[in-house]
Amino acid sequence: MGILDRLFKPNMKKMESIKEVEGLIETLKDEDKHSKQWAAGALGKIGDKRAVEPLISALKDKDEDVRMQVAGALGEIGDKRAVEPLISALKDKDGDIQLGAAGALGEIGDKRAVEPLISALKDKDGDIQLGAAEALRKIEKPAVEPLISALKDKDIYFQIEVAGVLGKIGEPSVKPLISALRNEDKNVKQWAAAVLGKIGDKRAVGPLTSALKDKDGDVREAAKAALEKIKAKKS
Repeated sequence: MGILDRLFKPNMKKMESIKEVEGLIETLKDEDKHSKQWAAGALGKIGDKRAVEPLISALKDKDEDVRMQVAGALGEIGDKRAVEPLISALKDKDGDIQLGAAGALGEIGDKRAVEPLISALKDKDGDIQLGAAEALRKIEKPAVEPLISALKDKDIYFQIEVAGVLGKIGEPSVKPLISALRNEDKNVKQWAAAVLGKIGDKRAVGPLTSALKDKDGDVREAAKAALEKIKAKKS
């Protein structure tokens, strides 16, 4: 880009302040990555729905920094048209973009993102795991049942991640977790008891007391520990 182009480049702060949405959308096609980043950030703050489709297109930009800024902007706008493209971005080769996509999906809160985000809990990158966990926590109720089903996974570390998310979701998880105490899978029962202990809701006392008679020793131990935690929170 030449000197004259730089001199006559739109004043991004001015465009944002007076909400010149069309001009910002046009800037998403600029050759300069910094201009595109700035435009995406401004469009996210303004929140105009006209920016959604152009931002979705920009989610395929060749520059990683631009894609990351675009993902954040789509999360700020919160339009559900962005859900599927952001789910695809969870598989981006760049970890920061995966993280940005997870965050945006959490902000939008659409249940279509639940299963892909649960899969992201298995990612080797700890930051992506945390990002997916936080997004699932924000989605809350639609995430609970799929997370409980995921407790059947054979990977113990994945089970721990899933249980941690259920604990962070808290109150919306209580009733489904109580039901999970009657699951046929002992791992599900064990983790359900452990998470109920962490949440500390008194509604779990009766079901956990019943779980003290479970045929599996690990489940009985988990129920006992959970009851002790709930009792300690009361006192």
